Amino acid sequence: MAALMLISVGCVAQKANVKKAKSLAMNTESADFDQARQLIQSALADEETKGLAETYYVAGLIGFQENQALNMQAVLNGSLDQQKAGRAIMESYDYWVKADEIAMIPTLDKKGREVIDLKTRNNINKKMLEYWKGQNFISYGIWLNDQKDYYGAYEAFRKHLDMPDLAMMQDPKLQAQMAKDTTYYQYMYYAGLFAVQAERHNEAIAIFEQMKNGEVEAIACNQFLYQEYVTLKDTASFVRVLSEAVTKFPQEPWFLQNLINFYLFSGQQEMAINYLNEAIELEPNVAQYHYIKGNLDENMGHCEAALQDFDRALAIDPTMADAMAGKGRVYYNQAVKQNEAANLINDPKEYKVALAAMNETFKQSLPFFEEAHKLAPEDRDYMIVLKGLYYRFNMEDKYNQINDELNK
Repeated sequence: MAALMLISVGCVAQKANVKKAKSLAMNTESADFDQARQLIQSALADEETKGLAETYYVAGLIGFQENQALNMQAVLNGSLDQQKAGRAIMESYDYWVKADEIAMIPTLDKKGREVIDLKTRNNINKKMLEYWKGQNFISYGIWLNDQKDYYGAYEAFRKHLDMPDLAMMQDPKLQAQMAKDTTYYQYMYYAGLFAVQAERHNEAIAIFEQMKNGEVEAIACNQFLYQEYVTLKDTASFVRVLSEAVTKFPQEPWFLQNLINFYLFSGQQEMAINYLNEAIELEPNVAQYHYIKGNLDENMGHCEAALQDFDRALAIDPTMADAMAGKGRVYYNQAVKQNEAANLINDPKEYKVALAAMNETFKQSLPFFEEAHKLAPEDRDYMIVLKGLYYRFNMEDKYNQINDELNK
């Protein structure tokens, strides 16, 4: 009996602490939030009171009241302690989610009937709605982003975004005031950016997967989604994202270009050609597409086709140095192969004829590299090729000139 009395007295004391903490937080003239927190922490540590919805409700109420008090002070003196106000609302949110979970656990009333604590739920969701309308978590998240605390900014935005989906907020009257409109999805996009900056790749992916087919920043969401999968080295997923985006955003060449690059660098040239043809059909006046196709045709040994591709690129963009050099490279590489074949000839006369043909092909490459050098005078690769060609044809003055340029 003595033991039972001690337990009862302890429980009464902790319930008194909860009541006193509430009173200290609600006192508009002389609120003491630090003492209120000490009292509520004692109640949260006690076996009897830590399982009560009221304990967690009051724990959240302390942060809510402190945030309101700090904002009132800011109205008077023009300065808001963002860090303190933000921490207050963050803790109140978590406590209230826990309070609602407990409030919805059925208990028996005096008549033995199962009941839930709807009063506590109603008290919480009204205050949560105030947070939603006041966009408190958004303001705090923006401030955290300015402090370069990107994960903190993500968490603050995440709480705002999760609010309409909380169990306690599902009443139709509440839902009518918490529309997931364009602004909501713009905030979601920012949350994704914060997650990217915080290197929280899975969180970023979850957001951009949700938004990739929407109407807000859809192109950017797909681009970030691709990059996040690249970071995680998830090849299957980033190829999926690019393939879907190519169909969804035919006006945006970025996706097609990256998909083509993937097939190029993974040695799947036929797939790259197929997508390039599709790209050219959609946008025939993109010089870069014809240039890339020229490189592919050249790699596959289709030299005439490559020359035609480079000509198409130059017809669209006469200043494209790479396409001009591409034409020179086709002839240059043909001459290299002719040289290799000539070295296998034993007959002196045939060998001499082969060397003459080889030199003629090297000469065909020269004007294209000279023109490419004019278009891109800082490109060392063009200078190096020209230096070799000038040396081959004993063009001493031009050799010295290009050599000086290289040395500079």
